[in-house]
Amino acid sequence: MCEANAYLIEDNDNKLIMEAVDSVNPEGDGIRLVNIFGDQKFIKARVHSLSLVDHKIFLKLHNT
Repeated sequence: MCEANAYLIEDNDNKLIMEAVDSVNPEGDGIRLVNIFGDQKFIKARVHSLSLVDHKIFLKLHNT
């Protein structure tokens, strides 16, 4: 499986916001995450980094 977990970086801490992310799509002023179960989450953030080997997506809010 190639899904990743998405984390929001806040105050040097990584908060898990969605597991089994299958799709990351830019949308307006943020990003829409969709997991393998069809659950969706929109967050006003940008991609900070990706760790493909570890299956992790790191996001950061626009204002930080």
